[in-house]
Amino acid sequence: MAAGESLLIAIPTYNEIENIGARLSTLTALYPSAHVLVVDDNSPDGTGDAVRTVAERDTRIHLLRRDAKRGIGSAYRAAFGWAVARDYSLVVVMDADGSHDASQVSLLLDAMADADVAIGSRYIPGGRVENWPLRRLCLSAGANVLARLMVGRQVRDWTSGFKCYRREVLATLRFEDIASEGYAFQVEILFHCHLAGFRLREVPITFVDRRLGRTKMSHREVRQAVATLCRIAWQRLTGARSRPADSSGRTPSRRVE
Repeated sequence: MAAGESLLIAIPTYNEIENIGARLSTLTALYPSAHVLVVDDNSPDGTGDAVRTVAERDTRIHLLRRDAKRGIGSAYRAAFGWAVARDYSLVVVMDADGSHDASQVSLLLDAMADADVAIGSRYIPGGRVENWPLRRLCLSAGANVLARLMVGRQVRDWTSGFKCYRREVLATLRFEDIASEGYAFQVEILFHCHLAGFRLREVPITFVDRRLGRTKMSHREVRQAVATLCRIAWQRLTGARSRPADSSGRTPSRRVE
């Protein structure tokens, strides 16, 4: 991260009371100049209340509490709008459950020296997954093979939830064109970043299955992800999303609000 750049780490939560305290403590210890934003969907287990308690004594911690569970895609949009409005230079997104190693945020930041979006990748040399059951591993690997076939080969780990974005990316993307609300949002936003001409770079990470709490992945999420891949493949084939590029070579887009 270059001198003078400000960093926001955004974490969507729903029922992560067992994990959020340790996550906030670790992140603020490792990156003392960073701010952390938790977007909580009114978790009934009290996750939002726990974050608010920490935020009252640490000005680096922020809580954006929403009134209901609206999906991870919606949570990311809210976080990105919050970050852009406050002029953070870089925005890292990661899970609350410990599956993304907080120490590896530095790998994403280093990659931003020559990238607009850095992707923590499980599926490039050096990346790996630990402690996942075979079914989850096959589902994830299979989803990424399908994504590479239907969306493109620019990225190996299309479904990664561990990324860093430049503010310019978030301020440029047309978020109204990104329809996904579930985990398919991860694929769709990268597709739009590629369409807009931004530089994508993958760095290898170690992904560790959560130790506490329950996964939010459901059969419904899987069906929605497949539908999203089909929709993006159709857009690629028909050019339905193509728009004339501006003088910079990137497609003109509307700022996130």
